[in-house]
Amino acid sequence: MDIQAIRADFPILNQQVNGHPLVYLDNAATSQKPKAVIDTLVDYYNNYNSNVHRGVHTLGTVATNRYEEAREKIRHFIHAKSTKEIIYTRGTTDSLNMIAYSYGRARLGQGDEIVISPMEHHANLIPWQQVAQATGATLKYFPMQPDGTLDLDDVQKTITDRTKIVSCTHVSNVLGTVNPVKAIAKIAHDKGAIMVVDGAQSTPHQPIDVQDLDCDFFAFSSHKMIGPTGIGVLYGKEALLEAMEPMETGGEMIDEVGLFHATWADLPWKLEAGTPHIAGAIGLGAAIDYLSAIGMEAIHEQEKKLSDAAYKMLSEIKGVTVYGPAARAGLVSFNIDGIHPHDVSTALDMEGIAVRAGHHCAQPLMKQLACESTVRASFYFYNSMEEIEYLANGIKHAKEFFGHVF
Repeated sequence: MDIQAIRADFPILNQQVNGHPLVYLDNAATSQKPKAVIDTLVDYYNNYNSNVHRGVHTLGTVATNRYEEAREKIRHFIHAKSTKEIIYTRGTTDSLNMIAYSYGRARLGQGDEIVISPMEHHANLIPWQQVAQATGATLKYFPMQPDGTLDLDDVQKTITDRTKIVSCTHVSNVLGTVNPVKAIAKIAHDKGAIMVVDGAQSTPHQPIDVQDLDCDFFAFSSHKMIGPTGIGVLYGKEALLEAMEPMETGGEMIDEVGLFHATWADLPWKLEAGTPHIAGAIGLGAAIDYLSAIGMEAIHEQEKKLSDAAYKMLSEIKGVTVYGPAARAGLVSFNIDGIHPHDVSTALDMEGIAVRAGHHCAQPLMKQLACESTVRASFYFYNSMEEIEYLANGIKHAKEFFGHVF
């Protein structure tokens, strides 16, 4: 992989921050966009800006075709069976809420169980809290091992005949843990439960095959995979999506409307009320084209090298605690003894290094880690080994600076 050639495709990376070359290591929050994606957005607004599915004029036809072509690209990218199984949403949070409200609330009651993990992003935790409170179902958690992994024996014991829904992140946005969601899905199905996967942190970084995973629902966001913000995807098995009532109603998602009654359109449009984020969907299609041209296996291998190197370098710095297992996806969360994560992030920013500091929308996990927040450096295929070394040196400089202060 020619990293320098790839970096040349990303205009934002060619700048200085506080007098230093930008080292962008906040990819788990949002990734940067290549010129091909940016040009696609500009092309839409310049040349065929129009609503979709409504008009029969030329611009409307072009927009509709490009919008639905993007849906087919997404289907192929994650190996769904049909475009009916690809629902456009505002992002992973929107997708998970749709499952919780449109599927979960209608099917759960007293005595039923929802099982999730302690490492979930709030987007895959709070909706299930709300569903449990509304339906009387019980919310349960898998035990988490000290190294931040799940043990399948614990999974087997936690999922019971009363479990109706299991929902788990594919990759932890804090620990980098890669959860065995395929194995968890089999255990869930053996007990008659459905399997929901939060793929926000896996889809941008590794090949995804929803048929192989045999998950019932899978959610991800465009902005974490070099695409535009405000657009995401909910994959669901067609029979499950057919059985769901729309969470939102209005334009676009109807078949026939009378004064006192309405019927719904076919999938996928039944679950897509209102004017969609047309440019975003088309831009996501362009992002998939770009990622596919590089190859998701190649991207995965590049990021593994970066994360392995970062884990090793940071673990060897005295006073630095790195959280999560050694075998991880492309991010490292850490703390420096005696220095608040926000101060570390500020110090790194002064050297042009962009990282995230906070609870990362995972407050229950922070409590298990016995801290309020961490610093997180997260990598993508356009990052280089030199940037990992720059991060390690920046951490050493922060230690030295705050050591003198205190």
